[in-house]
Amino acid sequence: MDPWSECEGKKAHDPIFQTYPSQNYRQLVDGLCKERSTNAVVARIGRCIWVPGPIIVGAGPSGLAVSACLKEKNVDSLVLERSNCIASLWQLKTYDRLSLHLPRQFCELPLMPFPANYPIYPSKQQFVAYLESYAARFGICPTYNRTVVSAEYDEQLLLWRARTRATGTMGEEIEYVSRWLVVATGENAEAVMPEIDGLEDFKGTVMHTSSYKSGSAFAGKRVLVVGSGNSGMEVCLDLCNHNAQPYIVVRDAVHILPREMLGQSTFGLSMWLLKWLPVHVVDRILLLIARTMLGDTAQLGLIKRPTMGPLELKSLSGKTPVLDVGTFAKIKCGDIKVFFTMTEVQSMKMIAQ
Repeated sequence: MDPWSECEGKKAHDPIFQTYPSQNYRQLVDGLCKERSTNAVVARIGRCIWVPGPIIVGAGPSGLAVSACLKEKNVDSLVLERSNCIASLWQLKTYDRLSLHLPRQFCELPLMPFPANYPIYPSKQQFVAYLESYAARFGICPTYNRTVVSAEYDEQLLLWRARTRATGTMGEEIEYVSRWLVVATGENAEAVMPEIDGLEDFKGTVMHTSSYKSGSAFAGKRVLVVGSGNSGMEVCLDLCNHNAQPYIVVRDAVHILPREMLGQSTFGLSMWLLKWLPVHVVDRILLLIARTMLGDTAQLGLIKRPTMGPLELKSLSGKTPVLDVGTFAKIKCGDIKVFFTMTEVQSMKMIAQ
């Protein structure tokens, strides 16, 4: 017996994987709707919809991948997306010069590789085109403009109940009910603005990086960028390339690594080394190479590194190291000025990350 058949055979006798007629669930959902119709507190919920397959919240890369893998096993799903397009973060909230920071082989979705003619680091436009082709190939048609306002597991019904509302409205709610719920909303979906004294009285332009598109609008102007992650660093580089005068606030210690080391991507090298060596050893190797290529950032008085290595820091705190694409050279030559603290805003334009 092949492994797949053996696995399916075991599932047939495992109560966890036993299935029940959809009609039974439909009756439960119908009863739930009737109960809600008599409850004034939830009377605004217009209807309940039974979903035979999983509910997937989010039509970004992760949500599309889950839906495609389910389709491959002949399992339909309902994808709920609060925006009007797939990969809304990539399409609507990223700057023009953005490209993948990792090589394409580490970013492709299951069951479909990138086109062979794509570069190692596909551009934003190429990545979006790839995602749209992916959705078309697997017949993924999300329900757009539906914001999930709450999702809870009903212990009595043994079902997930996801309440949704048309995006940007306070109108009628629709509740989707299913045995499975997949949350694929990403880790950077919501913009976070820092609290800065004087910001409310500042007369200049203030924007989050999710609204920034190109440095061309800031040519010849002084711009303060708050935040030294990958987005903040690349926005500074873009501003430089458009003849603006960028200043960056580095509030915390940060790891800066070259995007490529020893002729290959830093990420790819890290993954290969981790097959043979523990994390703390790989971190030491990466930092040694980075120091050889970039110099000692702390001694240069520019940017201090955390005491914990980049991979260990990422695994424990989620803080991603900066993969440098040219910004650090601009900092070293003085084209980008670095501040380590900021107490108030008075006379500069500001982009907050």
